[in-house]
Amino acid sequence: MNEPQKPQRILSIDAYRGLVMLLMIASGLQLYNVAKKFPDSPVWQSIGFHTNHVPWSGGSLHDMIQPGFSFLVGVALPFSIASRQAKGQGFARMLFHAIWRALLLVALGIFLRSNGRPFTNFSFEDTLSQIGLGYVFLFLLGFVRPTLARWIVFAIIVIGYWAFFALHPLPGADFNYAAVGVPDTWPHHYEGFMAHWNKNSNAAWTFDTWFLNLFGREKPWEFNAGGYATLSFIPTLGTMILGLIAGTWLRESTSRGGLRLKLFLSGVVLTGLGLGAEAVGICPIVKPIWTPAWTLYSGGICFFFLLGFNLLFDNDSPIRLLAFPLVVLGANSIFLYCLNGLTAGWVRDTLKTHLALAERHWDFKTYEVFGPEYETAVRGGLVILIFWFILLWMYVKKIFVKI
Repeated sequence: MNEPQKPQRILSIDAYRGLVMLLMIASGLQLYNVAKKFPDSPVWQSIGFHTNHVPWSGGSLHDMIQPGFSFLVGVALPFSIASRQAKGQGFARMLFHAIWRALLLVALGIFLRSNGRPFTNFSFEDTLSQIGLGYVFLFLLGFVRPTLARWIVFAIIVIGYWAFFALHPLPGADFNYAAVGVPDTWPHHYEGFMAHWNKNSNAAWTFDTWFLNLFGREKPWEFNAGGYATLSFIPTLGTMILGLIAGTWLRESTSRGGLRLKLFLSGVVLTGLGLGAEAVGICPIVKPIWTPAWTLYSGGICFFFLLGFNLLFDNDSPIRLLAFPLVVLGANSIFLYCLNGLTAGWVRDTLKTHLALAERHWDFKTYEVFGPEYETAVRGGLVILIFWFILLWMYVKKIFVKI
């Protein structure tokens, strides 16, 4: 019997992962703050919108970071399973590793959320914890064939999570929204049936008022300021399943045109379903609570991104080398995630301290070389450059941090 062959790396996956990580660390540029200084510039207003999270409904490019990261976990899984099988690992050993990886991702998310706090912050809404909570099920689904079965599981998750919210009782007329961080002037409050997905008064919030108070806390948990919820890991699993489907197509497709057609049609159908669900008033597109409409909409966009990178860089593309800066970032995504979360603020402050020394001699601040309006952007850009060179060194030395 022929032994399984170790799969080849797909450049489009590495480049897409690198873009996601670049968008994540690019938040340090604070371009949304620069945009506030140019209120009459349509270009800057667009840049400002797409470099920050939307308050509740809709989505920006920045909002696509977490879906992209989650989607790519699913995309990589078929290649990971094939690689481990090529090394002779059996199912039991791979399952143990999947469980270990899931626990480590959840713990790492809690650790990063607790950084700088006096006590452990037991919360599970961050990207790593959300992925960890659903990872074992994703791994098991990686052995389920055919692909239609995965689509069915995805549909069950989306419809079931929609029903969980839709059947949850709406708050009474005397509900104190201000007490859960939603002021009377909140402009994103839904009426009628869509009110089932309002901020901090929905089914997932009700669950967290019980679940998160099971852990030791400084004071009882009442609400999340952004409206994020633990149970969002369920539809996030749906996003990862979409990635699993796409990754299986990438690994097994023998027709370049057929692969791209499937990626394109999946993007069109999923994006259309998400927009349609909001348009007819049965489910809004809300990223903080990862509504089913958001799962569909963002999942479709992830398919488009993967298709775009496949067109640009796969199949001996003449511009493959242009992907290298992104590949460097994507090759150590977990390390960069932690590096950014733990040190980005310190690096920015250190740069400000040392580069501002020029002011004493030349009445000039190095980081304001393009004008004071761009100070945060220049300093953030230097942080990105420093991080990139650290990861370049790791890439050259073949140091890859994996869980």
